[in-house]
Amino acid sequence: MAHSKVARSNPTRSKVAHTHSSVSHGYRLPEMPDSVDIFDTTLRDGSQQEGLSLTVDDKLRVAEQLDHLGVAFIEGGWPGANPKDDEFFARAVDELHLAEATLVAFGSTRRPGVRAQDDEVLRKLIEAKTEVVCIVAKSWDLHVREALRTTIEEAVAMVGDSVRFLRENGKRVFLDAEHFFDGHRRNRDFSLSVLDAAEAAGAESLVLCDTNGGSLPDDVGWSVADVKEHVSAQIGIHCHNDAGCAVANSLTAVQAGATQLQGCINGYGERAGNADLCAAIPDLSLKLRIKTLPPDRMERLTPVAHHIAELVNVAPNPQQPYVGSSVFATKAGLHTSAIVRRHDLYEHVDPETVGNGARVVVSEMAGRSTLAMKASELGVDLDGEALGRVLDELKRLEHEGYHFEVADGSLELLLKRAAGLSLEFFDIESFRVITDHSARTSDRVAAPMPAAGESWMAVSEVNTEATVKVHVEGERVVATAEGNGPVNALDAALRQALVPHFPKLADVHLTDYRVRVLDTAKGTGAVTRVLVDTSDGDRTWTTIGVSENIIEASWQALFDSLVYALSCAS
Repeated sequence: MAHSKVARSNPTRSKVAHTHSSVSHGYRLPEMPDSVDIFDTTLRDGSQQEGLSLTVDDKLRVAEQLDHLGVAFIEGGWPGANPKDDEFFARAVDELHLAEATLVAFGSTRRPGVRAQDDEVLRKLIEAKTEVVCIVAKSWDLHVREALRTTIEEAVAMVGDSVRFLRENGKRVFLDAEHFFDGHRRNRDFSLSVLDAAEAAGAESLVLCDTNGGSLPDDVGWSVADVKEHVSAQIGIHCHNDAGCAVANSLTAVQAGATQLQGCINGYGERAGNADLCAAIPDLSLKLRIKTLPPDRMERLTPVAHHIAELVNVAPNPQQPYVGSSVFATKAGLHTSAIVRRHDLYEHVDPETVGNGARVVVSEMAGRSTLAMKASELGVDLDGEALGRVLDELKRLEHEGYHFEVADGSLELLLKRAAGLSLEFFDIESFRVITDHSARTSDRVAAPMPAAGESWMAVSEVNTEATVKVHVEGERVVATAEGNGPVNALDAALRQALVPHFPKLADVHLTDYRVRVLDTAKGTGAVTRVLVDTSDGDRTWTTIGVSENIIEASWQALFDSLVYALSCAS
């Protein structure tokens, strides 16, 4: 993204006094806690997100990052549920060295009609060799009747027997009361009896789960306050986001008496996800002044969130509160003029407290002050006349389909060229791409229907070859290369021509390639926008190309990506 770091003059940020009413919507709030234990379940509940699949190595690396952040508990998975979780807990004993967090194994209560000492799930929890285990129990009588197919009395006995057995085997036990808020609204006595049984048997924490994710803050606040009056054990909160209230519900639960907050980094989880710890943690610590992490760990939040996103191969959400790349970005010229004078006029917290940074985004909405800030950041000297020319050019290009706020590399080249800086590292004489597609039609017609797992594509063959002719350092170079498609072939040919003259380019590689059709009504003749992300190992930049010809658009973005790398090295 095109952006500018905002100069931080560090004016005194106003200190907002946080006062909390002791009564809310008919229930009395206890004193706010001094601290809340953060329990991350990314490796168990979070990994149930559609499209998210973690290897054992992935899980170990994610756990290391969570420990680096400083959460209190990391739920590693369900031993016995699958070979991957079995391997994780086995390897964690020797390979996972946690400095701050405690590893937790997850499971369930004993099955109906089975003694705790004979239950396979409970045995696996003991074999996992974790200090803490967390077991799930039904706390809504509807689920007891329809899912467990047993009696209310047996459901309560299952909880007490399981907790007692685990405690006798030296485990600290947390109880996840599944569907608690739905159950509490419909049969309060049964839901509370489940908690009573767990506490009497030695459960350390009673976690109230909004499993369906449909509760609202008032529902959660009333139920937690009721539980707070009824039990002595620690109360935890575990919210799903199906109604968009997971973080709000979690904060309300803390205000009503919960002192353990369960969720996932980046809000991962099945359906709409779990409570996003990247929002809940700073909300608690920065807004409510409740300790959540060890000292000096809050600024690790953004780097850890992005690191874990890379590990799980899920693109970070730029609009994600606190840690998103866009959440402290200013685009409109009016706002930019204001933050030049005082940076916190459009910031609810100092972005550096969560490891993020303020940025000014350059787009067709930019004014002279925005461009001047960006040029100053880059050390580019642009006078008033040059700024005006760049602004007019930027608006013209964005009207054609360019989008410089997401193409920081191309924007920087635009500014440097306007300043008269030489970027002529090489000249392109021409390029050509040839694609051969040999679909053996006769074979396809004559062949039988493909078997399961086979495809008609097996009888087709596509070959792509690109040739580029460049002039570099007074030499005409012709290079030809094959590739997996036209863009890959062009990239390979251009590098073949340039790397002998610019060895630095050997370390530069494309990390992402994205295409968007801008005017879909024109079908295959539509204008396309291509964005290329490139990295040299230390930093990443984005360049852009726009054309009715997708290969030409790709070439523009590819060309600028390499020119940008050379401009930074010169």
